[in-house]
Amino acid sequence: MRESEMRQPTPPGQIAPHIPADVFQRSQATGQPVVFVVNDTPPAVPWARLLIPFAIAGAAALGTWGVVAALCWLMDVAAHTATVIGGAAGPIGAGGITLKLARGKNT
Repeated sequence: MRESEMRQPTPPGQIAPHIPADVFQRSQATGQPVVFVVNDTPPAVPWARLLIPFAIAGAAALGTWGVVAALCWLMDVAAHTATVIGGAAGPIGAGGITLKLARGKNT
């Protein structure tokens, strides 16, 4: 058998291509119509329409909390760094004005 004879031809018109060729040819020969039964009932609640906005809002909230936590950590590190530098440097003077950045241990 050649390859062209093995393929089922696609029926013409508005019939879906997954209908078997023998059903189409029988309906053509007898004049009997082909009936399509579609058992497709939509769900009561369209979950995708509800879940996508909540997922986006949740991701935005988590991202905001992450940014806030990162800024708090950065401020904490900056404060500790300024304290260590101020304690090690001692008093700083400029133009006759002296500024002591950190208190001594005796005070």
